[in-house]
Amino acid sequence: MQVADREVAASAQISDHQVGSIHSWDLSTAVDGPGTRMTLFMAGCGMRCQYCQNPDSWRMADGVRHTVDEVMERVLRYRTVMQVTGGGLTISGGEPLLQTRFVMNVIRRCHELDIHTALDTSGLFGARLHDVDLDLVDLVLLDIKSGLPETYRRVTGRQLQPTLDFARRLSDRGRPMWIRFVLVPGLTDDVDNVEAIADLVAGLDGVERLEVLPFHQLGREKWVATGEPYLLEDTRAPSVDLLARVHEQFAARGITVV
Repeated sequence: MQVADREVAASAQISDHQVGSIHSWDLSTAVDGPGTRMTLFMAGCGMRCQYCQNPDSWRMADGVRHTVDEVMERVLRYRTVMQVTGGGLTISGGEPLLQTRFVMNVIRRCHELDIHTALDTSGLFGARLHDVDLDLVDLVLLDIKSGLPETYRRVTGRQLQPTLDFARRLSDRGRPMWIRFVLVPGLTDDVDNVEAIADLVAGLDGVERLEVLPFHQLGREKWVATGEPYLLEDTRAPSVDLLARVHEQFAARGITVV
């Protein structure tokens, strides 16, 4: 986690909030929020999730620097199709809240232009957002990696509590949320771990849906390229029966599961 800690420390030193480090862009439909969306993937992450599919996005130094104006220029190319389909801009990562002020400058510009925004985050750095920031974000895609603190640390290398605090803060302000949970056999699939997530989500206001994302090996080659040890080499995608059990655990609590 020393490299991740250095990313966190570096993010705290950023002073130019009109320039951000960007990993990549994507245009898709109904993947990272409603409608046709541009997804902006920020570079840099303070976690080291075992199942990360984009380990090439971990370092801010590896991204390409763009200004807020440059981002908005690209967003506006798709403004018409976004409005027609009910889409907008999603800012993801990496972890976008490592570059909080840059991200919020982009979101603020979109808000002024009536462009829907979604923020895809683990919530680890949710405390960096002011209440006025939360009120500008139309949708939060909150990645809850695990429900038990010890499993969360095993998965991410970080503590669960900041994510819990952020989720409850969003709930208290009535902000719309989509919850995301990656189901990894042998890592996040324990009944008690899933039940702990269900306990949390069932007690939140503003949750519109929970997405169970099955683990896959599409990021394997990126792990090989980084030279980092990949601990899930022999892990397979979840079975139909496992997916059904997890869906049922959430559905039994009245949670809309997709």
